[in-house]
Amino acid sequence: MTEQTRPAKPTRPTAPRSTAPADTSRYELPNGRRITCVSAAEAKVLWAEATGQGLYRSAADTLRPGTTVLDIGANIGIVSLMFGWRVPDLRIISVEPAPTTYACLEANLRSHLPGAVAVRGAVSDCAGESTFTYYPKSTGNSGLFADQQADDANTRIFLRNSGIPEDYIGEIVKDLHRGIQLTVPTLTVSDLVRRHELREIGLLKIDVERAEHLVLAGIEDEHWPLISHVVAEVHDEEGRLKSITGLLERHGFTVSVAQQPQLAGTDLYELDAGRPV
Repeated sequence: MTEQTRPAKPTRPTAPRSTAPADTSRYELPNGRRITCVSAAEAKVLWAEATGQGLYRSAADTLRPGTTVLDIGANIGIVSLMFGWRVPDLRIISVEPAPTTYACLEANLRSHLPGAVAVRGAVSDCAGESTFTYYPKSTGNSGLFADQQADDANTRIFLRNSGIPEDYIGEIVKDLHRGIQLTVPTLTVSDLVRRHELREIGLLKIDVERAEHLVLAGIEDEHWPLISHVVAEVHDEEGRLKSITGLLERHGFTVSVAQQPQLAGTDLYELDAGRPV
């Protein structure tokens, strides 16, 4: 057989190159949709929090098509996804400062809610830069005011209240909140209003690990009337819950506060503020 007639060797098919961002993985949610995440275990917890009988599921029940949602502290975007899947045609702007979680957020919105907008930054009381503590093993507890000792203590209480045996808690919490210091861009809610030419904010969702007061301080007087509904996770340190409640009431909101049973004994509360109909 000559070279000209020798059959070519079969080639092995090349696997498609992964488009997932570095240091991330894929996870299939209970609804069958696949998302990009930092940790499958954490994604499972975040989904349970978003869809359980709590703050975010109740907030989703109030949304209507066409409503603008600001998701401040969006992490990998699970709450944004839940809102968008529950209610069609929302205008969702999701903000997250840490590069790795932001990459997941951007990938998840692009795959599942292409009309939503991802913004990289920490929402605060002024625009600029700030030091942000990122927990690679517990991204949802990362923040401008991360406190390893307090975060360890809250996690221990949460696990104990959830029925985790004491023998396992220490191992779970070990190094969970070992942080990496990052410099991240900061912006305000009012910056977002101007940048995206917002005429209304049907829901302002805040989950920023002890920086809730800064998010609210960055709302200029002229923009408060645009906001119809606020939901926030608040760390009640140094009277912060009372202070935030008072601020919202002065701007015309009726405020209710609750605490999930698993968080009893921690400083974490859920705040729901709406305007009287």
